[in-house]
Amino acid sequence: MTGATLSCELADITCLRVGAVVNAANSALLGGGGVDGAIHRAAGPELLEACRALRGCPVGEARLTPGFALPAAWIIHTVGPVWQGGHRDEAELLAACYRHCLQLAGRHGIHSLAFPAISTGVYGYPREAAARIAVGTVQTCLASVPAVRQVIFCCFSEADLAIYRELLAV
Repeated sequence: MTGATLSCELADITCLRVGAVVNAANSALLGGGGVDGAIHRAAGPELLEACRALRGCPVGEARLTPGFALPAAWIIHTVGPVWQGGHRDEAELLAACYRHCLQLAGRHGIHSLAFPAISTGVYGYPREAAARIAVGTVQTCLASVPAVRQVIFCCFSEADLAIYRELLAV
């Protein structure tokens, strides 16, 4: 890991002033529920048009759009795996989401980004296992992405926040 700071906070990801927020999107990138729906509503209708032009995103990959009406300049969209018991490469696909988001941020000179708990909502990934993958992957990948200096794990609940605080030892 480099000199980047990792932190966690209980917040509405659509209100964070960071270089990019990560959207836990579906593969169509056309909005949905949870974080995805909240980001689409907050960013405004231009986001839907930008996402249509991308023509989707495979599971484990990431795509970039402007942040439009969000305080974040950019939105990095990633599609996490649906939990199917852990025997269908879900862990590798989830780790790939974090890796691809960081690589995309690095290529575009984004210095700070906020991640939601990818795949833990309607996709059903167990929260603690997902958090371990998130923190471990980010810690491992930051050395190869020196542009990224700050990563926030944005938590939706106090229970999620407690998991991340323990993993980050804060």
